Amino acid sequence: MTIRSLDELVKGELNRGGMPRVAVAPCADAFVLEGALNAYAKGVAEPVLIGDMQRTTGLASELGVDIGPLWAEHEPNPEAAVQRAVTLYREGEVAILMKGLVGTAVVLKAILNKETGVPPKQGILSHVTVFAAPEERRLMLLTDAGVNIRPNLQRKADILRNALGVARVLGIEKPKAAMLAATEKVNYPAMPATLDADVISKMAVQGQFGDCLVYGPLALDLAISRQSAMTKGIDHPVAGRADILCAPDIESGNILYKALGSLLRTPLASVVVGSAVPVVVPSRSDSGVSKFYSIALAALLARYSLHAQGEDV
Repeated sequence: MTIRSLDELVKGELNRGGMPRVAVAPCADAFVLEGALNAYAKGVAEPVLIGDMQRTTGLASELGVDIGPLWAEHEPNPEAAVQRAVTLYREGEVAILMKGLVGTAVVLKAILNKETGVPPKQGILSHVTVFAAPEERRLMLLTDAGVNIRPNLQRKADILRNALGVARVLGIEKPKAAMLAATEKVNYPAMPATLDADVISKMAVQGQFGDCLVYGPLALDLAISRQSAMTKGIDHPVAGRADILCAPDIESGNILYKALGSLLRTPLASVVVGSAVPVVVPSRSDSGVSKFYSIALAALLARYSLHAQGEDV
């Protein structure tokens, strides 16, 4: 079944029964704590709090929430708190990780540690955002706005694979991906991203990404507006109907992400994918609603991953 809105995603998770555990580390931050506790109150996920518990208890009191019944571990060192969260995942105690008041790099480093982490299943880690398409009842994806700074051709292919995986979990059977650039024409060497987009489109034609449609280079308006695509004379199934927007680098991806969330106030569900554990990495600009939806998306991906492994969720 295709999930057509973020509310449908939440409803689907609630109907499954039970709550996956999400390790929040370090948890002594009102911005992150509020999102995790909201997800708990609405029955989406159960927080496991790891961090400075004296400060966390004070913040929870300010929010008017009693965290007494929750699993909590005192670990004032941020790096150690993150490592403890990863360990709990490895031990099967939690299904999701959520970054607290610590740099994203610290979390990714702990996950990628070859001895104590959760290495990627294949490919690389990448950031995927899900949001409602403007004026349409369907979901769209944006990648990568938060992990890969200046990806080369191979890394862009892996980023696309990760996004396609999320799209398929959402029920989009034959995802349409647009490789974004400033123009729809290959302009090399002035714009290397246009050549990468063209090559990846040809890789898709050869079947290297499974059952999907990939086209590029495409400017943003040509990827999302059928009228703009027709005006430019571009007749391709992806043009104007893209399910996935693949940014050429983290700068353009992050600007688009922040424009959606900050300028347009669009609710966003964002996770870092590519390893066995989905990771919620909230931005300071994310609204409380976006943090809630991000946890719900991570819960869906966690359930899917466990189901694929044949485990009881």
